[in-house]
Amino acid sequence: MPSSPPSPRDSDPACTFCRIIQDKIQASVIFEDASPLAFLEQRPLFPGHCLLIPKLHVETLADLPPPLVGPLFQNAQLLERAIETSLSAVGTFLAINNHISQSVPHRHLHLVPRHRKDGFKGFFWPRQRYQDEATQHQVQEALRSAIARLYV
Repeated sequence: MPSSPPSPRDSDPACTFCRIIQDKIQASVIFEDASPLAFLEQRPLFPGHCLLIPKLHVETLADLPPPLVGPLFQNAQLLERAIETSLSAVGTFLAINNHISQSVPHRHLHLVPRHRKDGFKGFFWPRQRYQDEATQHQVQEALRSAIARLYV
């Protein structure tokens, strides 16, 4: 018999993402509303690789309360548009891991800008750091600006 999922809680003091939500760890935030928060991945596949997280601490998509599923994915649509318009991306790769390969046990959605012949090969994720803090800030501001134009 399958075990019941853990009950959602506002936060977990040991969770890196909960600590970002509480401003205890610095992150390059690009979007925030009542439920989700989005920030730049520190080791992106490509510049503009974002993580979208619910503010409620849950580990998997199945654990996310149904009323929060819609807002999470509506904001994923917003971020996808912002990534494509602000970074001239041809498309976007979206990914969710549950348990396996989930480096932080807090539900998160990867949104990765894609360009033709960008070298992305299936699920091999060759991570890289931003060239410097100024480059990271430039990408952060481009995304914020696009979100401000798209968010209604």
